[in-house]
Amino acid sequence: MFFVYLLYMVFFMETLVKMHGVPEEVLEILLERGYFKTKAEVIRAGVLGLGEKYGIFSTPGELERNLVAMRIKEETAEIKAKGKKYLSEKEVKKKYGFK
Repeated sequence: MFFVYLLYMVFFMETLVKMHGVPEEVLEILLERGYFKTKAEVIRAGVLGLGEKYGIFSTPGELERNLVAMRIKEETAEIKAKGKKYLSEKEVKKKYGFK
C-alpha cells in the first residue's frame, strides 16, 4: 500500500490515494518501465484519461481552457465582491510608467 499526494493544476487540490492489488501493480510497472517518473504523474494521467473517456473534454488543451475560464469567472466574482475594477491597458501603462 502507498500514499500519493497530488497537486492539481489551478485548484491545487491535495488528495490522498490508497492502492493495493492489481492497480498498485500496474502503477509500479508503469514506473519501472519509465512511462512516468512519479506516482503522482501516473495518477494525473489516469484522471485525465478518464476525463477524456467519459467526454468531460476531448483534449488536454480543451481541459486547460475550461480550467482557465473557470478561474477567470472566480476571479471576476472576487473582484466585484471587493468593489474593485479591472484597469484598461491605457490605465496600466500610465500607472506603471509603460510607453
